[in-house]
Amino acid sequence: KDISQRAIETLKEVDLILCEDTRTTKKLLNYYQISKPTTSYHQHSRLNKIEFILKQLKEGKNLALASDAGTPTISDPGAKLVDYLIGQIPEVKIIPIPGPSAVIAALSVSGFPADKFVFLGFPPIKNKRKKFFREIIDAKYTAAFYESTHRILKTLGELKDILPLERKMVVCRELTKKFETIYRGNIRQIIERINPSTDKKGEFVIVVERKK
Repeated sequence: KDISQRAIETLKEVDLILCEDTRTTKKLLNYYQISKPTTSYHQHSRLNKIEFILKQLKEGKNLALASDAGTPTISDPGAKLVDYLIGQIPEVKIIPIPGPSAVIAALSVSGFPADKFVFLGFPPIKNKRKKFFREIIDAKYTAAFYESTHRILKTLGELKDILPLERKMVVCRELTKKFETIYRGNIRQIIERINPSTDKKGEFVIVVERKK
């Protein structure tokens, strides 16, 4: 229900829809009775897929880029594609279609100052995690980042070892969806409240109070 009328109209008008996952996007298309060709584009897409997309644009076709959730290219593999296409076709017209953004939604309910904030995307899976967490600890402004349901407790556990208890946090899951959940408190309180058996779906947005 968060999708805009303009986004729906755009999906109806384009020649081809690029999907992070065609199965996910087709559920949306079927709901709005949109019958348009789709093809996948995700972080594991190979060069031949990128060349196929480039060919479509050179032939004058209009393409739409859809992510599984939120705004395409924001912590999303579409960012690399857009950068590549601009490099190959400098005159290509990239049109933004404003839509849902989990980080903005989370900031709006956090209660923390959001006139200035730091958004860090997803934490590295392996290397440079300590550096990532240190950026959060030292942030002069409200800090926000994403994490998957599979790694949320691991990430919060690592952050707990270095984040002062007086720093407040807000952890949001499945924002604007059926199982929306918002946890507030210090990091220990939030870890105790997250239930691995019930919090199995959706991605998390973690918002941390700025350094005082």
